[in-house]
Amino acid sequence: MCGIFGYTGFRNARNVILDCLKKLDYRGYDSAGIGVINKDELKIFKEIGELGLLEKKLPPIDVNIGIGHTRWATHGEVSIKNAHPQVSCNGDIAVVHNGIIENFKKLKEELEEKGHRFISQTDTEVIVHLIEESYKDSLKDAVFSMIKKIKGSYALAVLSTSEPDIIVGARQESPLVVGIGDNENFLTSDITALLKYTNRVIYLEDGEICVLSKNSVDIFNWNGKKIEKEIHIVDWNVEAAEKGGFPHFMLKEIYEQPHSLHQTLRGRISEIERSISFEDKVESLLDSYPKVVSIVACGTSFYAGMIGKYMIEQLSGIPTFLELASEYRYFGVRDKTSLVVAITQSGETADTLGALREAKNSGCNTMVITNVIGSTATRIADAFILTRSGPEIGVAATKTFTSQIVVLFLLALKLSRKTINPDELSRYLSHLRELPRNVRMVLERSEEILKVAEKIKDSKSVFFIGRGVNYPLSLEGALKLKEISYIHAEGFPAGELKHGPFALLTEKTPVIAIVTMDKTYDKMIANIGEVKARHSPVIAIANEKDSEIEKYADYVIRFPSDSNILSCIPIAVILQLLAYHTANLRGCEIDKPRNLAKSVTVE
Repeated sequence: MCGIFGYTGFRNARNVILDCLKKLDYRGYDSAGIGVINKDELKIFKEIGELGLLEKKLPPIDVNIGIGHTRWATHGEVSIKNAHPQVSCNGDIAVVHNGIIENFKKLKEELEEKGHRFISQTDTEVIVHLIEESYKDSLKDAVFSMIKKIKGSYALAVLSTSEPDIIVGARQESPLVVGIGDNENFLTSDITALLKYTNRVIYLEDGEICVLSKNSVDIFNWNGKKIEKEIHIVDWNVEAAEKGGFPHFMLKEIYEQPHSLHQTLRGRISEIERSISFEDKVESLLDSYPKVVSIVACGTSFYAGMIGKYMIEQLSGIPTFLELASEYRYFGVRDKTSLVVAITQSGETADTLGALREAKNSGCNTMVITNVIGSTATRIADAFILTRSGPEIGVAATKTFTSQIVVLFLLALKLSRKTINPDELSRYLSHLRELPRNVRMVLERSEEILKVAEKIKDSKSVFFIGRGVNYPLSLEGALKLKEISYIHAEGFPAGELKHGPFALLTEKTPVIAIVTMDKTYDKMIANIGEVKARHSPVIAIANEKDSEIEKYADYVIRFPSDSNILSCIPIAVILQLLAYHTANLRGCEIDKPRNLAKSVTVE
């Protein structure tokens, strides 16, 4: 989720780039950097941390062309060397990049054999050395040569002192937008950054390359043929544009999940080798085959952990205990033979940090699943796994929740090496690959979910029920609904309704039943029948292959899935959209629900 920016024109490029990078810092804030051409010399400035630190150290300089970057670290730790721009051996070419180059290791070895010197741990540095290797007399041609060799995703901007008046950009599976000005032009990851200067933009498509000077913009397709592109007029205000055109950050982040899930999986699974891989420290902890796993977390992360408990026990047979972090730090049993896995989106949740410290002090091995590299949790734990979801601005967690579940499933598979056969592992890896597609299919049904939201928007109370992993999904669905729509909602194991909650059912109490085609299917149908006998309307969330469910439910929302255990991902997205649409129909403040904050840093 790195942010990139390029400018060429009549203004001071230093100031324009800094100003526009501030609009992109939500895309990454591990480090920031700027590259400019001053009197035919390439000048690079980088700093670890927030953009403001770079701004303070950046000297006044009068230049008219440059590129900038805000980094969300993926390959390589947070450091000056790994910050962008990355520079060629001869110091004449600079690149900023958003995305991941999948074959960078092989390319790096080939380039090193040819004498190229690498100074960073990033995959991006391969790009700039490939351009240097191919460069003759055209930066555009060198970029074309480079992109034919790399595999993966990228949005990039390139500068060269040999052609000091142009910026070359290219994209594949990562956003890149050209801003059209008067005697100036722009290149950026997000139109948010442009609106102060222009509302005229060109959206680049996959495989396209652009060449920008202050007075011209040329676009080329994958075959190098020059093409004409439509200039779009953007009528968003700045605040709306920061949401990418979505009315709320929450909705934007719901729609980002195909990408965030792809990022969570990228580089960690191999269907060819039938393998799952993590960083060395994580691998070392998992190689010890812990006798017990303890998961500690709060809020939505706790519900992800509950799903993880089902997954780990079902696949590996390892006893797994789930603890609220706020309870574990004072009352939890800390066994030195256990692996304690803490889950925290921000890496700064006070109760979870306290639980981690208690586990460490008790001699337990500790691991954290988080979204923020360099956070306190990553420094406390023995090892950490990044969800790579990208910055999440909406208070109600969405894409981080589904990414946490995917990481936990990968852990479950890794811990099941002694109990799972290769063919079964291959099937699971294949199902994982299908998750982004399945989520896209759910997003395409948003209007259907909106119609269901209209049925519950005036309810005073809503129940969610499920069995197995669908029970924690019911808890999460209820949490989402109450935290942004302010409707009272509760989640229950479906078999527990008759042990008390039935007393609250009325004909005005909708019950949302999560139904998967597993060994509990018949039991769930029976539970739905019990609810219907109390005249409560039933909304079923059911597999698209379930041909019987309409006989029992008043309304049905379908999800695609080839794996019962992984159906929790598309179901979670349905629950998020249902909560969002309900809150929106009620006119609630969705991104900033009352009394809540994004990261709970107090006990």
